[in-house]
Amino acid sequence: MRASEGTLVGGHSYRAFDVESVKTYVIGVKEIAARLGTSRVEQLSAREVGDGNLNLVFVVEGPGGAVVVKQALPYVRLVGDSWPLPLDRAFFEWNALERQAAVQPKRLPQLFRFDPVNALIVMEYLSPHVILRKELIAGRRFKHLAEHLGVFLAETLFRSSDFHLPTARKKADMALFAGNVSMCAITEKLVFTEPYFDAPLNRWTRPQLDGPALALRTDRAAKIGAQEMLYRFTTKSEALLHGDLHTGSVMVTPTDTRVIDPEFAFYGPMGFDIGSLIANLYLAYFAQEGYGDDPDGRIDGGEWLLETAESLWSVFAESFARLWREERSGILYSRAVFEDLGDKTGSTVGLHRFLKTVFDDAVGFAGAKMVRRLVGLAHVEDMEAIADPGKRAGCEARALLMGRELLVNRTTFGDIYGLSCIARSIRRERNLT
Repeated sequence: MRASEGTLVGGHSYRAFDVESVKTYVIGVKEIAARLGTSRVEQLSAREVGDGNLNLVFVVEGPGGAVVVKQALPYVRLVGDSWPLPLDRAFFEWNALERQAAVQPKRLPQLFRFDPVNALIVMEYLSPHVILRKELIAGRRFKHLAEHLGVFLAETLFRSSDFHLPTARKKADMALFAGNVSMCAITEKLVFTEPYFDAPLNRWTRPQLDGPALALRTDRAAKIGAQEMLYRFTTKSEALLHGDLHTGSVMVTPTDTRVIDPEFAFYGPMGFDIGSLIANLYLAYFAQEGYGDDPDGRIDGGEWLLETAESLWSVFAESFARLWREERSGILYSRAVFEDLGDKTGSTVGLHRFLKTVFDDAVGFAGAKMVRRLVGLAHVEDMEAIADPGKRAGCEARALLMGRELLVNRTTFGDIYGLSCIARSIRRERNLT
């Protein structure tokens, strides 16, 4: 059942919680109260930790443990109630989490409860995990990150595709997630469309970044590239996507990695999730020289970010190839057409051709994601944390040039290492603003 504002179920209707009312709510749910170790509200503490653009997020702690309560609001939090948004995004997030947990439980928080009336999910409080983006800003590194995320992407994407799922199951899931119209519309608007004209909510570092930002409006190649990626976004229903995978939706420790917040989930092109994550690694890379007084910034940290992007794609491709060999049981590239006739080579050629299309898509989507985070509505803390506007604009200009390069020339790169070469070359550029 999906939630909508004012929904009545069993005599109850939706209401947005605060730090006091959320404690009363969890105490009223027997299994959650047991997890917290108390049935007394005065023994609980709660704090609001949501720093995203859309939702309320609370951590509720008791003598026996803690949980996270994530609640959808009936509007875009970043903008306010002038931008209404359906509450049923919590329904799609829950369903995405359930499906991804079925194939990659180690990379997700444990799920405890979905409340369709109040549009909320109660889940595991990840501790000592921290948000990856904040750790990258602080210059920290995580040696397992690329391996964990590369395998997560391969297994969640492959196992929700026509390479693996029975046709009826895949089509039923596509029909279900096709209802997540409002969240897809946000992506279609903010990522692929508004950065390229005078949209009211666009913003950037003014006036330092005016030149590169305004140039996009007359950049025909970039605009066509963005629309070509929008076409792929809306027409390629390859697999169940997270839909908003970036360094702010990944939580880490030195040995563990978890993925959160798939409320934008839908069936789309595999390259979108991969490109979104790579884009954020590149944004962090170009932000490095904005931290501290060294004009070259944290060169070693930047190199680690490029190496992580390289390893992420390599692990994804290797893991996808393993699944292709071991778990390909869907309607695509049927074994009856290839292996059963002794044609292993034909199957392998098909695999490599498919991975090339995924790579090209990932490159283009990475470019579109970088552009939107620099001149659109919602930016990234990696850049926003640079206090000096001139220094920040310099980092942003180089990142914007990289984004355009990926968007316009996405099919010309031979491999992920070519992207690293481009990034290093652009980072050496000066006076782009």
